[in-house]
Amino acid sequence: MLTFSFNHIALSVKDVNVSIAFYQQVLQLDEIKNTASDSKTRWLSLNEGRQLHLIPRPDSEIKTNKAVHFALTTSDMNSFVKELNALNIEYSDWRDTPNKDYIRKDGIRQVYFQDPDGYWIEINDDVR
Repeated sequence: MLTFSFNHIALSVKDVNVSIAFYQQVLQLDEIKNTASDSKTRWLSLNEGRQLHLIPRPDSEIKTNKAVHFALTTSDMNSFVKELNALNIEYSDWRDTPNKDYIRKDGIRQVYFQDPDGYWIEINDDVR
């Protein structure tokens, strides 16, 4: 039987420098070397060998909706929400209630916000 593990997520972005700055400031991700090519695609570490690849596509239309998102987990949601507030980044619960978190049926707390290209990011406290 085949088994798989998560390796990376790749996003098309209008301005790779703006996106790098956003992810470094908000999620404190470290930039790592793009070992795949000499392109302008830039990589960020999501730890444990997982990566976020930001691919410059300045002329592409980027369409998003909240159902298409990636999720990261933190053990300190309160500090993260304080950081979003300090950075004036709007966030919401799943139902689009501004500046509110959501507690799922299984007790996991989550918030959603968007990056500069409109991609949705979920941060939750599912640290089981």
